[in-house]
Amino acid sequence: MSASIWGKISRRLIEDYPEVIREFVRGRHGIYALYRKNHLYYVGLASNLPFRLKHHLRDRHGHTWDRFSIYLTISDMHLKELESLVLRISSPRGNVQAGKFIRSQDLRRTVYARIRDIQKKERMDLFGENIFGPEIKKTKSIDKVQGILPQYTSKRFHIRFQYKGKLYIAHVRKDGWISFDSLSAKYSQFKGKKFKSPSAAAKAITNHEMDGWHCWKYERSPREWVLLDELRKK
Repeated sequence: MSASIWGKISRRLIEDYPEVIREFVRGRHGIYALYRKNHLYYVGLASNLPFRLKHHLRDRHGHTWDRFSIYLTISDMHLKELESLVLRISSPRGNVQAGKFIRSQDLRRTVYARIRDIQKKERMDLFGENIFGPEIKKTKSIDKVQGILPQYTSKRFHIRFQYKGKLYIAHVRKDGWISFDSLSAKYSQFKGKKFKSPSAAAKAITNHEMDGWHCWKYERSPREWVLLDELRKK
């Protein structure tokens, strides 16, 4: 994404030469930043930047900034994500809300589980397998009521599998179990059934052993469908 940058310009340019702003910025998408004594105060995005900047001269931020920067983009693709990224990193004082990412995942739980598994293996290597017998039994009992996917994500999401010209759609529930969507091919055949793993769900479709992690796809970002195995790489 190409961009044009105006960096830390005095607000007097907007007050005294608004026609210049309109000449160079009219009809352009972009992100703008307001500064107070060279400290970032506020970040926003707009498709009508001259109007938005002029508005900030008299709104609740009117007396809180003295310089501004503009980052003009060719299109508005990923503009909201860029604004959210800046807000998350810099946390400007003037912004009330933090940036939000569509379909974002909080990886702290996944990382925590991964570290716990590593530490557990280290303890077993140090003290032997038998000393952790009760803990291992407890883990197995949990596996009986949970699928295997919660260790990679805590959110409900969709997966799909294209097989022999037919599209199979399924839900990954919060407990990790997989159930087929009503829009899925051969839904009546799978209605009421649930599967513990992606491989088990794929086998139900193909009637032979399958590596479900390399069959099913999930939507990592809008319209970007990738193999489910990408979750494990995270």
